[in-house]
Amino acid sequence: MGRKTQYNNITTPELIAQINDDNKYIQHEFVEYLQSIDRAGSTIDQYQSDLNIFFVWNLLNNNNKEFTTISKREFAKFQNYGLNDLGWSPKRIRRVKSVISSLSNFIEDIMDEEEGYEGYKSVIRKIENPANEAVREKTVFEPEELQKLLDYLVEEGQYKKACLVALAMYSGRRKAELPRFKVSYFEDKNVMFGSLYKTDEKVQTKGRGKNGKMLYLYVLKHQFDPYLKLWLDYRKENNINSVWLFPDNNDENKPINTYTLDSWTDSFSKILNKDFYWHSLRHFFTTELSKQNIPDSVIQDIVGWESAEMCKLYNDTTIDDNLGKYFGEDGIKKVESKDLSDL
Repeated sequence: MGRKTQYNNITTPELIAQINDDNKYIQHEFVEYLQSIDRAGSTIDQYQSDLNIFFVWNLLNNNNKEFTTISKREFAKFQNYGLNDLGWSPKRIRRVKSVISSLSNFIEDIMDEEEGYEGYKSVIRKIENPANEAVREKTVFEPEELQKLLDYLVEEGQYKKACLVALAMYSGRRKAELPRFKVSYFEDKNVMFGSLYKTDEKVQTKGRGKNGKMLYLYVLKHQFDPYLKLWLDYRKENNINSVWLFPDNNDENKPINTYTLDSWTDSFSKILNKDFYWHSLRHFFTTELSKQNIPDSVIQDIVGWESAEMCKLYNDTTIDDNLGKYFGEDGIKKVESKDLSDL
């Protein structure tokens, strides 16, 4: 299976607590700077996670050196560690190096007037990146394949996972947006046309700034309801009272973490015998709407894209499938477009 992401639990609160105090200080100052320029909270969290990995490596393998004294050779050793010990892809190596480079630039350009940081020059950019890996083949799912996954999860009593997969399939939302759904979004008052849930408030989606792009979100009601009911019944039986549809296992006041969603992908891939990643379900959603003759302009509205051209990027319908809509044994078929009330 080509599309595989390596997740490594190499940081712990105990190890993070042992990080050099100076390195903790510059990381703290860097985070405050990112907040001051309105970087999204999810971006800042990712930066902190990547920096914690680097600083824990520095703690365990590089004498816990102060960041500003780390040499090019030592940065190269960290890159080798990520590539060959942790099994990171070249893409992830470049991402983590980009975060470290951003921290370096912050020290060089913003902290240069503080004692101890004068004259610092970033050196990590001197380290050549590993060669790019081959482009991964996109995974395209048929409805029957994903139904097999849902059936398996339900049979195993894994209702939370089944509900989350169904939500992704029938809303087309990104992985980072799925945890932001609340239980209250699925009340009768939020049903449109008898077939669509519409959130009663705008929800943060991908976009610039800490608030991202705020949108009302839609979910196909009839397709999603069976899995929603199973999960809500389980929550009731187990006294789960969080406002979040999918609360964190350790703190019901917080939504589930996307790292938890990532941890499920290997088992889903094995069940499907095909590479599973959450974004493939965004493609699935767009494709299924298109197969139902929903116009691109309506798909654009329901997903929240600024341009209908995005529908072409996410629609995995083949040329033969498209031709089959309009041609049959009797010649050209009469095909009627549908709208949201037909879903």
